[in-house]
Amino acid sequence: MIRSGLRPNQPNFWRLKMKKIGMIGVGMMGHGIASNIVKHGYPLAVLEHAGNQPLDALKAAGVTTYGKPRELAAAVDIVILCVTGSPQVEAVLMGDDGVLQGLRKDAVIIDCSTALPASTERLAKLVAEAGGRFIDSPMTRTPKEAAEGRLNLLVGGDVASFEECKPLLACFAENITHAGPVGAGHRMKLLHNYVSLGFVGLLAEAAACAERSGVAPEVLVDVLAKGGGGGLALERMKPYILSRDPSGLRFFMSNAAKDMGYYTTMAGDIGAARAIADGVHETFERALREGDPQALVPELVSLLAKKGDGAI
Repeated sequence: MIRSGLRPNQPNFWRLKMKKIGMIGVGMMGHGIASNIVKHGYPLAVLEHAGNQPLDALKAAGVTTYGKPRELAAAVDIVILCVTGSPQVEAVLMGDDGVLQGLRKDAVIIDCSTALPASTERLAKLVAEAGGRFIDSPMTRTPKEAAEGRLNLLVGGDVASFEECKPLLACFAENITHAGPVGAGHRMKLLHNYVSLGFVGLLAEAAACAERSGVAPEVLVDVLAKGGGGGLALERMKPYILSRDPSGLRFFMSNAAKDMGYYTTMAGDIGAARAIADGVHETFERALREGDPQALVPELVSLLAKKGDGAI
């Protein structure tokens, strides 16, 4: 692991400093990443896309824009992807006017999305056939840490590409872990999100049960915090449990269901036990069917609490 910040004595610092960076996906997480790349002096281009956060500040800082992935790829040395999941990554790379049609020789694609490892490995082969390199670098933490340049990155790829790109990754990450070859970063991300969402789902169900049984929310939180229920998941859920403030975990219900689906697919592909994961996945899937896909995950407490049959 390394801490964020570029250092002139870091391997590949000056060579990488001259590279042109392109980014596709300037959303809640990507906007913070892009801002920190610019802050550290890299020339940056981004794809104009309806899902982007406002680009005014980035454009004012000198960021250029392109209308098609192919055009962006032809103009840069490194392409960072920060999109929703595997279908979007595949479309951006292989679709009409996709990145692969404009990819420079020896260019690097860094996929910061949450994706299916099997898809990642297939795409990495296509990128190699096109003369480029691919590393998966999914992230943990929230948009707040993205804006602060304090994300955690889980990187899959060959050691040489990892070391070459590490100074760039350090612009927006506090902790960077090389998890193994291509695909290992996405496997570790799914493991992380399963554990994290599993904790959150369990807390939401317990809080809903406490609400229906008349246990005061402040009593629930206090007792859990002083015992085996304490930890980061409780801290993120606490504002909602106590005062219906969902901002402690700015993660959409749709993304939670997607990530859990990816995890159960990965576990099924290798024959791993997944009974608990299937239950967590089904909880978020039903939350999607019966609620707002853009609701934040802490709102699961209310959805569970109002169910008459107790079997969401």
